[in-house]
Amino acid sequence: MAFSLIPLFSGSSGNAILLSSGQTHILIDAGVSGRRIEEALQSVGHDVRAVKGILITHEHTDHIQGAGILSRKHHIPVYATAPTWEACGDKLGCVQSRLARVIGKTGFYIDDLLIEPFDIPHDAADPVGYCVSCGARKIAVATDLGFFPKSVEMKLQSCDLVLLESNHDVNMLQTGRYPRALKERIKSRRGHLSNDDAADAAVRLACAGVSSILLGHLSKENNSEQLAFRTVTDALIAQGLTPGHDISLGLAFRDRVTGIFHIK
Repeated sequence: MAFSLIPLFSGSSGNAILLSSGQTHILIDAGVSGRRIEEALQSVGHDVRAVKGILITHEHTDHIQGAGILSRKHHIPVYATAPTWEACGDKLGCVQSRLARVIGKTGFYIDDLLIEPFDIPHDAADPVGYCVSCGARKIAVATDLGFFPKSVEMKLQSCDLVLLESNHDVNMLQTGRYPRALKERIKSRRGHLSNDDAADAAVRLACAGVSSILLGHLSKENNSEQLAFRTVTDALIAQGLTPGHDISLGLAFRDRVTGIFHIK
């Protein structure tokens, strides 16, 4: 069976991404309620009881809200770096010690999946993205980045599919109702990628050979699916790259299951 990525939720109000080798299923983040994640999994033919692990990118609520309850209810191991575990505090509730897995920045396996955490620039204790490999195929989740450093580009350029943040439109953010301090946080180098930032990153990844990009973690208040997609599409075309021919470009929905993306 093909290696696949299934965005269950991808936005500022909650994130949960399922990766499956066909025999091994893992979640990257669980940032909505456990019930909603269970229902989303059922809608695409997956049983939460088959999930072998929940990988936490960082301690913000939109990435961990349902992780503790899912772990307790279904005995699912939770993986996070030591600083992230400490920063989570009591947000997760009690996670059994045998299910609380402390990871570093070196690769490790969950059954047939190779997991490779990598540093990302964000305002959290020790935020990471993840590259996940199944045989020769590799998928990455890279959201919540204040900017797109060369170190992240180098990690992602060998991937077949990248879920890449395209959080906000700069003009919508500047003219929107958010307080100034929050706007400055989002725009900072430890905040979130704008559509323009995502467009630049997408061009760099496409030129490096990445064949598929999904834009994710869109803001409800400061972005739209059409605007994010158009901004990145225009940038690719300006570099002589045709979406649908030279690279596959799609969107991960903020508040519902997007679909199943296979890497064969």
